[in-house]
Amino acid sequence: MQQRTIGTRQVSAIGLGGMPMSIEGRPDEDRSIRTIHAALDAGVTLIDTADAYHRDADEVGHNESLIARALDAWSGDRSSVLVATKGGHLRPGDGSWTLDGRPEHLKEAAKASLQRLGGEAIGLYQFHRPDPSVPYAESVGALADLLDAGVIEMAGVSNANPDQIRQAQQVLGGRLVSVQNQFSPAFRSSEPELELCAELGLAFLPWSPLGGIAKAAELGSAHDVFAEVGRDHGVSPQQVALAWELALAPVVIPIPGASRPESIEDSVKAADLTLSGDEIARLSAARTD
Repeated sequence: MQQRTIGTRQVSAIGLGGMPMSIEGRPDEDRSIRTIHAALDAGVTLIDTADAYHRDADEVGHNESLIARALDAWSGDRSSVLVATKGGHLRPGDGSWTLDGRPEHLKEAAKASLQRLGGEAIGLYQFHRPDPSVPYAESVGALADLLDAGVIEMAGVSNANPDQIRQAQQVLGGRLVSVQNQFSPAFRSSEPELELCAELGLAFLPWSPLGGIAKAAELGSAHDVFAEVGRDHGVSPQQVALAWELALAPVVIPIPGASRPESIEDSVKAADLTLSGDEIARLSAARTD
């Protein structure tokens, strides 16, 4: 599979988003582990998670623990896989989301994530979402401290705007390696952040790159041109969407969520799908946001 770079690590051009395997409507653990193994066997070397990817209040870190068990049970080389997790966004267990960007919380959350994931350090740790009640520089400063302490190997931010990306790079002393924002055919308001990442050489990790859990299956009907290009190539509209995102900049690494082996096996094929300049232009022009 095509490779891309996050900081000092080479990873697969398509990652795996673990969220659907741990929130409402999640599959049983056996199917989830088979899904993770299918991704790994297909060449995926980037798995995205967060301590907030869980359903009930008493199971914080459910997805991190699930991924750790899957990696332990995998026959391949675990050291080849970069697990990216996040902190600062919480789920009380009632379906809502809250924020806690206090440095002391982020440091404790990172240490708890490390304990669940195992190993000597978290490969990539990202500040999940800005907390309006805490100065952004203070939250990102916690990542700098975690880097210095060796708790994390690389640092990133998520759901950040251009000013916050620049500020994070400054606070981290040039050690920012990634930005994880929502981006898909239906959600393109993160284009300025994508362009800034390309300018700065930061990995841009689109979350919900197919439009989200509920809408991914409808991508072709919602965006006719993706279905048309897919028919021309004999592939799914979802593959076309991921290939289009990869074509936008060499720093883009989509992380589609999956809860079935078949879904991720289809997604990873996008890394080897070459679109023509005309097709990329047509897909880029098909705006609905």
